[in-house]
Amino acid sequence: MSRLDESRPFIPLSIAVLTVSDTRSLDEDRSGGTLVKRIEEAGHTIADRKIVTDDIPAIQAAARMWIDDPGVDVIISTGGTGFTGRDVTPEAMEPLFEKRMDGFSEVFHRLSYDKIGTSTIQSRATGGVAGATYIFVLPGSPGACKDAWDGILKWQLDYRHMPCNFVEIMPRLDEHLKRGKLREA
Repeated sequence: MSRLDESRPFIPLSIAVLTVSDTRSLDEDRSGGTLVKRIEEAGHTIADRKIVTDDIPAIQAAARMWIDDPGVDVIISTGGTGFTGRDVTPEAMEPLFEKRMDGFSEVFHRLSYDKIGTSTIQSRATGGVAGATYIFVLPGSPGACKDAWDGILKWQLDYRHMPCNFVEIMPRLDEHLKRGKLREA
């Protein structure tokens, strides 16, 4: 299923972790901690880590700051993907997407279904690209973060993963911006 080409170099990425919660502090953030641990164990760097409240402007402000930072390759958020009135992370992140990544949600739900059955439908996990930055929106449980990282992100964020991965297309994510600049010249 997942195959690494060991002849290719590992390329570490810079990943920002955003926890969306009205109740957690960094010390209590098990989901964010789970992601940080796995990201670092994989050889990537934590660019930044924040906790923001379940508030669309706060979520978007954090995401926009990282999207605009050329030193951040990936944003992974955890929390706020359910159906309660406070769950607004998809509503905050999806308008920022230049391109949606429908396959991420589909594969996440497939993996999740194997572990929690039909309860997976209570998550609105999503992914996309904005400003040449990958964005993944995960549920707020440590188990969901483990499933997403171990089953999808660990592989797609590794340049050695075959037959293809997100790292190898990173240099081309902003082609539409460059074409626009060339037309203006």
